[in-house]
Amino acid sequence: MIGLLEHWLPEQRWFAGRGRERGPIRVVSRTPVAKVRGDAEVELVLLEIDISVGGTPTVQRYQLWLGWHPWLPQILDHARIGSAGNWTAYDALHDSEVSALLLQHLAAGAVVGDLRFEPEPGTVIDTTAPGLPIGAEQSNTSIVYGQSSILKMFRRLEPGPNPDAEVHRALHAIGGKHVATPLGTLTGIVDGVDTTLGVLMTFFAGSAEGWAMATTSVRDLMAEGDLRADEVGGDFAAESLRLGKAVAEVHADLATAFGTAELTDAERAHLAAGMAESAKATALLVPEVEAALEPVLETFARFAADPTPLTVQRIHGDLHLGQTLRVLVGGWAILDFEGEPAKPLAYRRALYSPLKDIAGMLRSFDYAAHHSLVGRAPDGQHQYRATEWARRNRAAFCEGYASVAGSDPRDHPAVLAAFELDKAVYEVAYEYGHRPAWVPIPLQAINRLITSNGGRS
Repeated sequence: MIGLLEHWLPEQRWFAGRGRERGPIRVVSRTPVAKVRGDAEVELVLLEIDISVGGTPTVQRYQLWLGWHPWLPQILDHARIGSAGNWTAYDALHDSEVSALLLQHLAAGAVVGDLRFEPEPGTVIDTTAPGLPIGAEQSNTSIVYGQSSILKMFRRLEPGPNPDAEVHRALHAIGGKHVATPLGTLTGIVDGVDTTLGVLMTFFAGSAEGWAMATTSVRDLMAEGDLRADEVGGDFAAESLRLGKAVAEVHADLATAFGTAELTDAERAHLAAGMAESAKATALLVPEVEAALEPVLETFARFAADPTPLTVQRIHGDLHLGQTLRVLVGGWAILDFEGEPAKPLAYRRALYSPLKDIAGMLRSFDYAAHHSLVGRAPDGQHQYRATEWARRNRAAFCEGYASVAGSDPRDHPAVLAAFELDKAVYEVAYEYGHRPAWVPIPLQAINRLITSNGGRS
């Protein structure tokens, strides 16, 4: 089995060790789950791999639902891992019989070895809906069951409760209206700790993704010859305003559910120092960041010295337009509260300023506006239109947020600029290693932020 996984695992989109030095795959446990399709055997396999990150070895843990079939049906050929003897291994989360079994176990509260399928109290799970995996995800695998529910399986694991399940349960308990309703969780033992393997939630049928709506609006603007962003039929600003209100309400719910604290001077200095270290590391790779390093560090220093008290709380942690849905009832829904999957669990469950989430969303508006210009010859007219669209929708989002929160995020320019600049520096490093043609998008943001000194632009 190890030989098969050595070739297959690095090719998966959810594998976080691509392009890095790694050790051998270790099988930590194998839990037989069921037989499906007559003779196919399905097991849950937990894996560990040593990955070198910045020269420091770290352990990455993964769950793999592995199916073994004596003759793999053509419908599952896309999930093929490889053959060993008379058996063919495949990724069983793509098997409709396995997805149906998982839903049935959740509805019944089944226990299989160390695995616990736990429905939420009082919920009714429709086990008749067929399951269909979503193909576009990066770090997880989700299965949609008809129009009723969605099961997210966390491929990469950190021992302990996953924030996505934890937050959804807490927000539902206080009546949060911009999140899905949790229906059940699947837990197991990882490194001796009860760990969330998957979470079942209501599915927002008929919804539209925020990123798709925003980029369609940009496309409509670019197609017009002489109209401004507020004159185009696909103007997105009204939705940006509503989205800002929704995010503010979710932040208020998170504060109610988990409490708040005040950031101490030492904690603020530590946070600013981490931003500075990230910028220095990126400057070693990207000449444009090295050239701008002095004003970048000055921005982080202004944040460290800012006397404004800073409230911290649980936040989304990885907020962008792709984590939002325009739903049929309630306006906007916010998804995926697990934070940045590559970060340690303690980091993802820590308290941060809500301005960190807001900065992430502002960066997302910037990406939506400028992504269509990637790879095109310089065009002043289209660049102007992209900048105008981003400015208009960023402002609308902040205005919507302020109407609910009672204060405008832009009233804290040194803090907001630091968070947005930190995010832009991270984006440069990511794009440099994955999509070099996209590097100009965050570089433009860095230039804007260091020249505006954290202004309201």
